[in-house]
Amino acid sequence: MPELVPMPKLGFDMAEGTLVRKVKKQGETVAKGEVLAEIETDKATVEVESPAGGVIKGWVVEEGQAVPVGALMVVIGAADEAVDLNAIQGTAAGPSSAAPAPAGPPPSRPTGANSSMEAAAPVAMTPAAQPAAAPVTPAAAAASTATPTPGAPASPIARKMAADAGIDVSRIAGTGPGGRITKKDVENYLAHPPAEAAAAPAASAAPAAPVAPAAREDQRVPLTRMRQAIARRMTESTTTAPQFYVSSEVDMDAAMELRAQLNTLATDETKVSVNDLIIKAAALALREFPNLNASYAGDAIIRKGHINVGNAVALETGLLTVVVRDADQKLLSTIAAEMKAMVSRVRANKVQTADIDGSTFSISNLGKWDVNNFIAIINPPEAAILAAGTVKPIPVIKNGAVVASQRMLITVTADHRVTDGAEAAAFLQAIKQKLEQPLRLVM
Repeated sequence: MPELVPMPKLGFDMAEGTLVRKVKKQGETVAKGEVLAEIETDKATVEVESPAGGVIKGWVVEEGQAVPVGALMVVIGAADEAVDLNAIQGTAAGPSSAAPAPAGPPPSRPTGANSSMEAAAPVAMTPAAQPAAAPVTPAAAAASTATPTPGAPASPIARKMAADAGIDVSRIAGTGPGGRITKKDVENYLAHPPAEAAAAPAASAAPAAPVAPAAREDQRVPLTRMRQAIARRMTESTTTAPQFYVSSEVDMDAAMELRAQLNTLATDETKVSVNDLIIKAAALALREFPNLNASYAGDAIIRKGHINVGNAVALETGLLTVVVRDADQKLLSTIAAEMKAMVSRVRANKVQTADIDGSTFSISNLGKWDVNNFIAIINPPEAAILAAGTVKPIPVIKNGAVVASQRMLITVTADHRVTDGAEAAAFLQAIKQKLEQPLRLVM
C-alpha cells in the first residue's frame, strides 16, 4: 500500500501550510525520518521528516502552494509498486484532490479562533504572452509581465535567495497566493531580469542629472503569515484572558560572577548567557508553582506535566518562540547549547517541529536592546510569561555604603483565571532567590 502523506499539523493552531521546497523529488528514494520537504507555517519554515521509507511516487502539492492541514501532499510507495496518482487524487479527501493551481486564488481557509489567516484576495492572473518574433518561455513571460507589489509578503527562502543575489525582494513580482513571492519567482527574476534592471549598469556610466526627491506617499504593506498569526494570537490573549502584572528587581552580582566562571571552562557552544540563567531559574521556580505552568480549560486548570520554557526570538518578519524542553532537568550548559542550536536553525530557516512546539511557559528578554523594564503579553494557551530587561550597574546602598550593583528588572504577566497576585508574586520571588543565590542553578 502506498503511504499518503498529508500536510502535517505543526502547531496547535495551524490550519494550513505552504510547501516551500520539495527536498525529495519524484522518483527519488527517501528513508523514514529523512527530511522530505520544507513547509512554511504562520510561524516559520519547518523541515518535515518522512513518515515512511520508499520512493516518491508523486507530489500533489506544488512549491509555493498553500493547502489546509490534512490535505494530501505527496505519495510514497515501494520501488516496484505501481501507483495510480490520478486515482489517489480523485479519492483523497480535502482541497488538494484538485489539480494544483498556485497562481490562482488560495484554497478556502477555516474561520474562527484557530484559522491561520483570513482568506486572501484572488491573485491577478499573468496576461498571456503577446506574439513575438522570438519564442518566449513561460518563465520569461511571467517575469516580464507581472508587476511587483511593494511590501508584498515573501517566503523565507525567497528572501534569503534575493539577499544572497543582492536584490531588493520588493522588486520581484509574486505569483503565489495573495501575491506572495516564492522561490520560483526569485529564480525567474534572476534568469530573466526586467529590462530596466539589465540596463542599469550601462545607464550608471553617464552622469545622472539631479532629481527632485520623490513625494513621500503612504505605503500599504500586506501582512505576512507570521504577522497575521501574531496579530490573531495577541488579540485573542488580551481579549480573553484577564491579565495582571507583578514586577521585581533582581541583584545579579552573584549570577554574573558565576556566569563568568562557568564560561572560562565552556566551549563556544556551551557558553552561558544571561537568558540561559533566567530559563533555568524560571524552570526551577515552576516546579514550586505549577499553576504558572498551566493553561485554562473553562471548567478546569490543566497543570502541565513537563516544564517546557519557550523563548521569544526576534526575526525580521516578527517573533518566533523556540522551546527548551524539560528545562528544569537540564544543566545550564545543555540549555545554552540547545538555545544556540535552535536560534541558529531559526536564522537559517531550518527549523524543526520540536524547536517551536509544546511550550508551557514563555520568556521574553529585551535586555539585548538596553530595555530596563516592559510588560509581555501571554502566549496562549499558557497561563504566564516572564519579561526580563537588561542587566546594568546602578548605585545601591549595601551595608550602609553606596556601591555599584548589577541589577535586572523582571515582570511576570499572569492569567487571573488561573492564578492570583499573591501566588504570582511568590513565584517571582522564587526566581529572584535562585538568581541571587545562583549555586541553586547548578546543584
